Amino acid sequence: MNDVSKYGEHTDERFLTFKSDGHLYAVPAASVSEVVRLPPIARVPQAPRSLMGLANLRGSVFPVASVRALLGGDETATTPASRLIVLDGTSSVALAVDQVSRLVRVAREKIRTAEADVASKTGERLTGVFESHSEVVKILDIPELLRQAFVAGVSRRKTADGTAISKAPASVQTDVRRQRLVTFEVAGQEYALPLDTIREIVATPDHLTTVPGSDEAVRGVMPYRDGLLPLLSLQRLLGLPSTPAPREQALIVSVGNTLIGFVADRMRTVISVEAERVEKVPPVLAARVGGETKVKEVYRAANDRLISVLAPERLLREDVMQRLIQRDVAMKPATAERSLQSEAVEMRFLVFRLDNDEFALPIKAVDEVARVPEQITRLPKTPKFLEGVINLRGEVLPVIDQRRRFEMPSSGTLAGKRLVVVRTDRHRAGLIVDSVSEVLRCASDSIKPSPDLTGDAHGLVRSVINLEASARIVLLLDPSELLTRAELGLLESFGKDMHNKDGAKGSRQTKQ
Repeated sequence: MNDVSKYGEHTDERFLTFKSDGHLYAVPAASVSEVVRLPPIARVPQAPRSLMGLANLRGSVFPVASVRALLGGDETATTPASRLIVLDGTSSVALAVDQVSRLVRVAREKIRTAEADVASKTGERLTGVFESHSEVVKILDIPELLRQAFVAGVSRRKTADGTAISKAPASVQTDVRRQRLVTFEVAGQEYALPLDTIREIVATPDHLTTVPGSDEAVRGVMPYRDGLLPLLSLQRLLGLPSTPAPREQALIVSVGNTLIGFVADRMRTVISVEAERVEKVPPVLAARVGGETKVKEVYRAANDRLISVLAPERLLREDVMQRLIQRDVAMKPATAERSLQSEAVEMRFLVFRLDNDEFALPIKAVDEVARVPEQITRLPKTPKFLEGVINLRGEVLPVIDQRRRFEMPSSGTLAGKRLVVVRTDRHRAGLIVDSVSEVLRCASDSIKPSPDLTGDAHGLVRSVINLEASARIVLLLDPSELLTRAELGLLESFGKDMHNKDGAKGSRQTKQ
């Protein structure tokens, strides 16, 4: 029986066929923008199970939906044959499929729409079926599958800073090319920094003023222009054998509002860099160092020589570095004022990791980053994500396990993790994260609204930081949405209880 009411008569239609979980499906070729290999995908916490995450496709942020999950099946690991089918439409989406088969042309009278309901299995939504190469091909009703799987997002979003944002443009003009690198030696190995991050290179003085009680990476301070310059050992920061070289040099770098002197054994040269020879650090290497690698990229120089390109902001992750920055800002209000003026053009975010996923918080919402303390006081009858409370310099602070908050598997240990202290209008809490990777500076036009297909997560992840050149997406969290209303009420009542206990304790001490 041929039912041609939907497709007309005596005209060919083209379909892209693909396989999912062993079955052959099709979508109209006219709706397909392109077919690509699976790029890196940023997972969205608490999103519908059908949403694998978000992908950066030539500057545009696309939600990636798993066809297996859309049809009610279980997600499986991707293979070299896996592909993304990018669809056009009012809500553009990319479909992750097991394998793309072929592009076929079918006469409209051969498409049987009346049999769609009969041929469909549980979870399938079909608009028709046809035969191709002796196989039955099912035409999926993708809009209906998406409508059932996802909850439409809010009509329009705001950035995490509270300012309105418009629809993301098709591309992002992000210039991250490093035309010249300064190379130097540290413990016999060759490293580099982008030339535009270095103010100047000076010889370290014969005698340095030491800082009592400082971190082992702090070599001391030296006079520099009208002030003092802290010197940090790259050997220590990079975990290399510490043996002072006879003629050390300090690479003076501006990080945030602070000038830092990174001490290297000796400077080597300034080299021009071909963009195609600069590559990201292999994921396996990053995983072996806990996702906290200080090497941002690797440059393949002549004769297969590899030069590790450092990111200055990734070197500054310990408490001693934060104290240096805070002290510098306190001593130089004019510098802080200039920083505020620059933020009108650039925005800063703290980037942290959970597994291999990257998240960001506005730097204004972050009070500090510290190691997770060994002593955390557990509280009875509280949600599982509330790890307990700690005493942070005299203040009782609730501590939230961000993995549990995002319903991610527990890592089983707090060793090596970081505590990000976040402040909102009404609350202050510590978030346990796997690692803090960097302080990211980016132009405001790199911040895009998250796609509408994020289900219950649309309030938490309202925007994404879209770094087109590196095909990298960082999910930008809204600090005010990190907790639900019920959880906020819990913290408020907890805060009142702690205040009452402290008051009662003070009263007893007074009577005594």
